[in-house]
Amino acid sequence: MKGLKLRLIILVILLLGAVFSVYAAWREEREGILTVAFLDVGQGDAIYIEAPSGNQVLIDAAPNKIILRELSKVMPFYDRSIDVVLATHADQDHVGGLPDVLKKYKVNIFMEPGVPGPSSSYEEAEKIAADDGIKKILARRGMNVDLGDGVVLQILFPDRDPTGMETNTASIVVRLVYGENEFLLTGDSPVAIERYLVSLESQSRTFGTGAVQSPTLASDVLKAGHHGSKTSTSQEFVSAVSPQYAVISVGKDNRYGHPNQETLDTLNNFDAKILRTDLLGRIIFKSDGLTLKKTK
Repeated sequence: MKGLKLRLIILVILLLGAVFSVYAAWREEREGILTVAFLDVGQGDAIYIEAPSGNQVLIDAAPNKIILRELSKVMPFYDRSIDVVLATHADQDHVGGLPDVLKKYKVNIFMEPGVPGPSSSYEEAEKIAADDGIKKILARRGMNVDLGDGVVLQILFPDRDPTGMETNTASIVVRLVYGENEFLLTGDSPVAIERYLVSLESQSRTFGTGAVQSPTLASDVLKAGHHGSKTSTSQEFVSAVSPQYAVISVGKDNRYGHPNQETLDTLNNFDAKILRTDLLGRIIFKSDGLTLKKTK
């Protein structure tokens, strides 16, 4: 009996040592590094962000429970909290897995544009958030989410109450900034909103130093709007963003024919390296604030 107890004690010590080693390696790997992962969720969107501070953001939550599998690939197994969950808009391919995320993870803040959609998942997520006392924030231009250690999430759109807008049109557009590196994440924003954002940037420049300066659109990485549909990713917008990389979150052999060849041609015309989740799976970038690297 004593031998069994001793073996159990040794086993517990070994397990604790293994857990500590994993945690220490994770902390060392994360130090000073921003991770942005475009998750492989089929025909939908889900973007996981982890700042060097350890603060985490999930932008959109896939069409279904696949989000939980994908999160388990980029988060430590013992981590059961996400600081901010942001739903760009209320369509099923962006919020279908949101109820599952809210049930499994402790979420501090839930951000959304404030325009309901037909998805029952959206209604369920709203109820869970209210029942659990999760702080809800309606995202508006001018807001900044400080993730610590110099990482900031800038809200670029909506710049007004979007009530009455179509869900895609009301999509939250955010720009993630860490030192010299930026990511522009556009939800399903259509060309009309892209052009509006370009006009806001132009107005700021025109008015000069006396004006309130709008955040620039220029970014290293552009998440192409609406899964590469021809309704987004206009030449004017891509020119303003001037991305080194363009990520298209899209399902293999999807029934919509995404990404559209016109969109691919536009991105190629501006020498953006196109990365597609249907071809590459999960796409992960890491930045130390100076250098941006795509990792496997």
